[in-house]
Amino acid sequence: MHEGGLELALVFLLAAVVAVPVFKRFGLGAVLGYLAAGVVLGPHGLRVVRNAEPVLAASEIGIVLLLFVIGLELSPARLRVMRRPVFGVGGLQMGLTALVLGGVAMALGLDWRAALVVGSGLAFASTAIGLQLLAERKALASEHGRLAFAILLFQDLAAIPLLALIPLLGHAVDAGAVQPLWLAVLKAVAAIAALVLGGRVLLRHVFRIVARTRMPEVFTATALLVVLGSAWLMQLAGLSMGLGAFLAGVLLAESEFRHEIEAQVEPFQGLLLGLFFMAVGMSIDLARVVREPLLIEAGVLGLLAVKFAILFLLGLRPGRLDARGALLLGSVLALGGEFAFVVFGEALRAGLIDGVLRDRLVAVVGVTMALTPLLLIAMTRLLRESPGRREARPFDDIPDQHPQVLVAGFGRFGQIVARLLGAQGIRFVAIENSPEQVEFMRRFGNPIYYGDPAQPALLRAAGAAHVRVFVIAIDDMQSSLDAVRTIRRTYPDTLVFARARNRRHAWELMDLGAEVVRETFHSSLKMGERVLVALGAPAEVAARRAERFREHDEKLLRAQYAVNDDEAALIQTSQDARRELEQLFAADRGEGVLGGIVAPKDPEGG
Repeated sequence: MHEGGLELALVFLLAAVVAVPVFKRFGLGAVLGYLAAGVVLGPHGLRVVRNAEPVLAASEIGIVLLLFVIGLELSPARLRVMRRPVFGVGGLQMGLTALVLGGVAMALGLDWRAALVVGSGLAFASTAIGLQLLAERKALASEHGRLAFAILLFQDLAAIPLLALIPLLGHAVDAGAVQPLWLAVLKAVAAIAALVLGGRVLLRHVFRIVARTRMPEVFTATALLVVLGSAWLMQLAGLSMGLGAFLAGVLLAESEFRHEIEAQVEPFQGLLLGLFFMAVGMSIDLARVVREPLLIEAGVLGLLAVKFAILFLLGLRPGRLDARGALLLGSVLALGGEFAFVVFGEALRAGLIDGVLRDRLVAVVGVTMALTPLLLIAMTRLLRESPGRREARPFDDIPDQHPQVLVAGFGRFGQIVARLLGAQGIRFVAIENSPEQVEFMRRFGNPIYYGDPAQPALLRAAGAAHVRVFVIAIDDMQSSLDAVRTIRRTYPDTLVFARARNRRHAWELMDLGAEVVRETFHSSLKMGERVLVALGAPAEVAARRAERFREHDEKLLRAQYAVNDDEAALIQTSQDARRELEQLFAADRGEGVLGGIVAPKDPEGG
């Protein structure tokens, strides 16, 4: 086929439209659909595209945009407290995997220098596939999702020393052309410093100026310019393009333009990421797999087994995941990575490996990329607690009656809020994602409709533009986060009250700017107050102490929010808070150092 730009674009779009819905229909996920389309269209399939390398190079912009969007979800403060999982677990994963796989390569007859490069290249995992699989399953904010992201972030940082090391180990290049390692590291540090310092000073001012033009297309162009410019700067310094885009996202995470930028970039990210997965599928050498099936199969199984075992053990300790989370972590990151293609190409140019070995390694990495979605699907189904599936039904049409409050989730929690509103004559509308609950509650005359509150179109249909307060009472933590994220992006100025299942859920909701209400906290506090009365404390004293405890715990919740990714800091703040609370109650009884200060204000205390 003639490889003109328009023809190729039509073929790629057609492949996405056909393959992805089919694979999603059978529960195989979008990533596997894109990979399969790439295999069919590529030079080893129907040969619609005869050379996959230009497509792969162009489609890497999809990874860049993906990492930028992820950076928008992380504030600089949260990134700082992630340093332990990034450099601790991420460093151990890279070091142990490179050591084990390099040892296997030496045992198979490779020179130690070639074995080191091969082991290091195979230690990388695919950032694009791993993060996309987590996003599809709404697991990026889970414990294993955060640890997977930390490991992938360290791998991006590890790219520069490895690429600088390959020419030094090689013997097929001119020694005078080799860049010294110290110079490569200096360039990398200077580029990161320039991006961080320049971005903090300039980015917000630039977006304020552009926003005043009130031209959406200029705002979109500015967002893309920032992303691609940051990626280009990192590439000049020899670093990963994705790292530059990620840092740019982090710098804009706390800006007032964060949600608008994300909304503008996401459509480009989705399309280009799909193109990247197709390009990976095109790069899988089916001819090599067919000629040497046993050798490629052994390489694939060996790579998956070694990386899965190491990731599982690191997930348990020091990652502090439970067994289920560690298994899912291994399933997501056991694959090879796109960076391996670059490493093995550089190793070939440096004379460390020959062309045949390079082709075999690329085939092994490509096959692991194709198998990982299946591995994760199998692992998820194996670990799933409730295998039953519910028949889906279309969302309801919701008449816009200008409600003042929108209640998302109509279980026991949401019903109590709605009953209080109804008793005051305040108009509200409720959205519930359980058709059984909708049908049951409608019998009592409640204005409740079936739908997913994370869908902007449904919110618009429900009259969200006129809503003054959103109440997120959804039981599932991830679904509640998705709903709050959509509301914050679509209606950034409205007030959102969200039900929090636990402290970590509360912190994630606070990240999105929601006012949190912990579902068991106030009822437990009321019971504790009644227990104090039953034990002989006067009712007013018990109420005052319960209120003091509430104020103290709310203060602790916000203090721990700033360090919620640092376990040691969380433990320290809890210990400090316990001592402070004991001193407050001692003062309430007129005891201790604070007793003389508090007692005159509280003569009946105790």
